[in-house]
Amino acid sequence: MKIGVIGTGITKFGELWDKSLRDLLAEAQLKSIEDSKISPKDIEMIFTGNMCADALSGQLHIGAMASENLRINVPSTRIESACASGAVALRQGLQAIESGAAKIVQVNGVEKMTDVSTEQVTTALMGAGDEEVEGFQGATFPALYALMARAYMHEFGLTREQLSAVSVKSHKHGSMNPIAQFQKEITVDDVANSAMVSDPLTLLDCSPITDGAASIILASESVAKKLNPEAVWIAGSQQATDTLALSARDSLTEIKATRIAADSAFKQAGISAKDVHLAEVHDCFSIAELLAIEGLGLAKKGEAGKHAAAGYHYFDSKIPINTCGGLKSCGHPIGATGVKQAVEVVHQLQQKAGKRQVKKAEVGVTQNVGGTGATVVVNVFKR
Repeated sequence: MKIGVIGTGITKFGELWDKSLRDLLAEAQLKSIEDSKISPKDIEMIFTGNMCADALSGQLHIGAMASENLRINVPSTRIESACASGAVALRQGLQAIESGAAKIVQVNGVEKMTDVSTEQVTTALMGAGDEEVEGFQGATFPALYALMARAYMHEFGLTREQLSAVSVKSHKHGSMNPIAQFQKEITVDDVANSAMVSDPLTLLDCSPITDGAASIILASESVAKKLNPEAVWIAGSQQATDTLALSARDSLTEIKATRIAADSAFKQAGISAKDVHLAEVHDCFSIAELLAIEGLGLAKKGEAGKHAAAGYHYFDSKIPINTCGGLKSCGHPIGATGVKQAVEVVHQLQQKAGKRQVKKAEVGVTQNVGGTGATVVVNVFKR
């Protein structure tokens, strides 16, 4: 696989009460078109990742909205795969180009979440879990990830300080990202002493409720070479699944679908874990980042927490993780997250990441998760 990213667009992430779902989507779309220096009429297909617009905005048919925003009449489809909706939309765009159905595709992700109550958001998000086994019993995602954190602590001796280090690093990166929802640094004590959400996860272990959108323009190899000499190449993209309910998993201390998707994507791209210069992973909760790092093979099982506490994952350290601030500090507008991850990696590989730039970055990886790991997409980007 060798498909080019020739343009990116992203909105500010946060509580954007003055912007609608349509406003956010259109802003990201127009920015990616401007960045790629193409006309909307050059786009042959559109795929837009979104999970909750029906429940939170009363809006279905996002595909038609995306094409209407550009005043074009091409095939345009909403993609829903829980919190992995953005990355699955990206895969659909890649497959459209690989199949020969299109040469230029726009991929978007968008979510508008802050105009309703926390209770409404929580109910909508639990649609990513097993309604009969988990949601009906009163489980929420903080509770489910707390179970994973407790199991990991028991099996590998993860400490509160090591877990807190994940959020501290994310906020450091977010403080250098102008589009991040939270741009304030925090300490290990801040994390440990913040309000308890679901033991052992405190408020600062959890990603926030966020509005935002992101967009990228994909092009076939021949078109990308012609249109953008700075194009970043997607060399591998794979998706894997696991059980919907956490209780049916083989283990609570890994996300098996990450390992399966990563193994296939790395093989497709002709790389191994040691070739990865940075990764954007799905840190909806701090424990999720540690499980992602190990699933990608960037740390041995049980060691990611020690690496986090030792500072391995800062933008200027050994294995930079979530240089944008991750879901934790940058924010987590559900459908946009997988596309936002791609935007960050592209900017890093183009040396356009500003103060948080990773030196000599040539290979980047994204890992986007739906639910507690029922769906995982891993993408490999190269210069």
